Amino acid sequence: MILAYILIFTFIGGIASLVGSFFLLIRRDLTEAFSQRLIYFAAGVLIATAFLDLLPEAQEMAGERIFFPAILGFVIFFFAERFVQLFHFHHGHGQKATTPLVIVGDGVHNFIDGVAIAAAFLTSIPLGITTSLAVAAHEIPQEIADMSVLLSNKLSKTKALIYNFLSALTALFGAVLTFYFASFIQNYLYFFLSLTAGFFIYISASDLIPQLHEEFTKNRKFSHAFIFLLGIFSVFIFTKLFEG
Repeated sequence: MILAYILIFTFIGGIASLVGSFFLLIRRDLTEAFSQRLIYFAAGVLIATAFLDLLPEAQEMAGERIFFPAILGFVIFFFAERFVQLFHFHHGHGQKATTPLVIVGDGVHNFIDGVAIAAAFLTSIPLGITTSLAVAAHEIPQEIADMSVLLSNKLSKTKALIYNFLSALTALFGAVLTFYFASFIQNYLYFFLSLTAGFFIYISASDLIPQLHEEFTKNRKFSHAFIFLLGIFSVFIFTKLFEG
């Protein structure tokens, strides 16, 4: 039963991101506008999932031992992004990306997402669903951005979609691998949950929230801040509904 949940929600996240990439090929203007708003929602969902769901669950299992894995996750993502920035044009900043590095970087990122989803479902189904929501919320705009890079690198639309699809499969691989090593991972679930919280905090605080501020300096609209708060509120309500 747990494996079915893991496969379904990992698959849903992958398909959602591919649908976003597909619509980019049809209506670039609408897709990019939707993607931009989803970034603000994702920032709220990620930060709230880390602090309201993942870390409290991990703390119940291991007490104060959760803080080292959390900061380790933050630091790992810091160095991973620093490496990728050497080659990867990400969200409109940096150098021009090479196609192989975009694909490999996306595949590794998706693999980590799959591990995070599976580890969350091994803890509880509600936590797995919340984590899947957080993953999907930030994966959709990221996949749209990566698709834009592939197209700008003169890759054909068909090849870009195929590469995105193959990259999405690595999430399933990470999820299944985590499930089949569950007997080992069960003893360290707190570690994986805290590590995932560190990932989420980094993505939200370092990648997404700065974009929210940058956008505000351009248009001086407060509406995006409310989208960010909506993401936090959504996770808060969901965790309260399934509390206990």
